[in-house]
Amino acid sequence: MSFNSQHLQEEIVEQYLADDNNRPWIVGFSGGKDSTMLLQLVWYAIRQLPEELRTRKVYVVCNNTLVENPKIIEYTERVLHKIQEAAANQSMPMYVQRTTPKLEETFWVNLIGKGYPAPNNIFRWCTERLKINPTTQFILEVTHQVGEAIILLGTRSAESSRRARSIKKYEIKGERLRKHIIPNAYVYAVIKDVETAELWRYLNQVPSPWGSENKELVTLYQNANGGDCPLVIDKTTPSCGNSRFGCWVCTVVNRDKSMEALIENGEDWMEPLMELRDILARSRDDENLREKRRRDGTITEGILGPYIPSFRAEFLEGLLKAQKEIQEEQPEINLINYQELVAIQVLWYRDNIFNYKVADIYNKVYGTDIKLDAADERIIKEKELLKQACVMNPKDFELINELLALQKTRTILMNSRGLQTDLENRLKQFVEA
Repeated sequence: MSFNSQHLQEEIVEQYLADDNNRPWIVGFSGGKDSTMLLQLVWYAIRQLPEELRTRKVYVVCNNTLVENPKIIEYTERVLHKIQEAAANQSMPMYVQRTTPKLEETFWVNLIGKGYPAPNNIFRWCTERLKINPTTQFILEVTHQVGEAIILLGTRSAESSRRARSIKKYEIKGERLRKHIIPNAYVYAVIKDVETAELWRYLNQVPSPWGSENKELVTLYQNANGGDCPLVIDKTTPSCGNSRFGCWVCTVVNRDKSMEALIENGEDWMEPLMELRDILARSRDDENLREKRRRDGTITEGILGPYIPSFRAEFLEGLLKAQKEIQEEQPEINLINYQELVAIQVLWYRDNIFNYKVADIYNKVYGTDIKLDAADERIIKEKELLKQACVMNPKDFELINELLALQKTRTILMNSRGLQTDLENRLKQFVEA
């Protein structure tokens, strides 16, 4: 290979031992080819040092958007587990850190709960919420504790002309580190000059120091005929819009060629994911599925509002049906978690959606009897008394319950602002019905 891996490792060692207050390193790891090569080089470089000199902490940060391609996240989780075990066994200062979006920022809470339309190039609301914010929060926590941090990214100029321009724009001639837009953070792009062919040769020739099989990664790429999604920590880092290994719900690209290729190569269980993704792509610009009024209450010519309640409920049912079908073959896969279901119900109450209940939809699909609102005996007795008091007017009982639900959602979200307006809107809706 034309590039010298030993030379890069020597450079890494030199930087690792530099007198800079032992600023921790944060290695962005997605499990793809670039981040795998980066972490291998860093690992081998540090491992050649005596244990007493391995004093700088190295955080291996992997972001899970919660809507990653299940095949990729399953592989990545296995690799992260091996990294944790190997770091302990080899006395390496590596610490795996998983980041995920906050509950109120997850894809399903925004799309099904708030009715956000599927992302496109104009309104790509997902990147910041699912990728930038979680990782940025961890970096800020580290810099707050120790003052500064150095972020190691597997970005390469050869990946794209856009990435090459970004690297060139922010680099300082003669300096390995460049300032990051996150305060007190610096970037170290170790493999920025490595060509793609050189990268693959390296991964095929150099075994993984944590015990993974790089051949499995090569096969994964061959089957998906694509590339990985980089750790996105700011808007200068390319998101998954042109990437092949990204979120399975991605509607920024016209076609998810990696998922198509995986299905063609035997991963038939992924077909429901492809169907849901295509539904989202079609729904985005369908005026019949969108409100005329935006979430802030304004009406703007040419701009549609959130998804209508019936579509949100219909899509949730389709998502749960797909999850149930997939779990028959892949029982460990969850497309949406319990916390998200609770949050969606909270948001539906806030949006005055009472015709659809998340628990009812879930129970219909799974044949269960779950309740998303935990109720103690006191609340049950109170509701029974209220029901008796409204025996002549059952609709009054339903209305009072809905008003109580609205109040409860404000309590859950720790924000009472706008509660009076919500209550007044529901009362007006009830009177006019």
